[in-house]
Amino acid sequence: MKIDGSAVRAGMVIEHNNKLWLVTRHNIVAPGNWRAMNQVELKDIKTGTKSNQRFSSDEKIERVRLDQKDYQYLYPEDDNLVFMDNETFEQITLHKDLAGEQLPFLQDGMKVIIESYEGEALSLKLPERVTMVIVEADPVVKGQTASSSYKPAKLENGVRVMVPPFIEAGEKIIVNTEDNSYAGRAE
Repeated sequence: MKIDGSAVRAGMVIEHNNKLWLVTRHNIVAPGNWRAMNQVELKDIKTGTKSNQRFSSDEKIERVRLDQKDYQYLYPEDDNLVFMDNETFEQITLHKDLAGEQLPFLQDGMKVIIESYEGEALSLKLPERVTMVIVEADPVVKGQTASSSYKPAKLENGVRVMVPPFIEAGEKIIVNTEDNSYAGRAE
């Protein structure tokens, strides 16, 4: 589907110069008395290289529609991850690099979305939030106020997050998987 260059937004996948690119950032700029342009940061889906491009509103850009399918994570196997299709119960194996920085949050039985293009898996989306247990939390420093200070804590998966001072080791918290940030206490 063709879209105007000014309509390109972060999160879209586009085809440009015969490659698939993920738009990671966009900014509409109007230099002086020139026409406005869309300054976008692109990431090559296959190689991970980045590129900056400017698109004018009269340029036509090919927006790629990715197929999304629900899978359930089963187990790791060497450098791969095994998933099961929730409808057909077929298993697929994908390299763990597809999970990227979210890999530590992948849990047995977790439902994920795998995005593919022409049968090739391109990305793996975990739930936005997961519940984790704090295994280590630094003590509160006297004099810090609860409203503005956070302290480092270590999760059961080894990831470090910043948490409010009232959170202690052994507590369950909710973590945003996109940026590894504290979202609240778990029930």
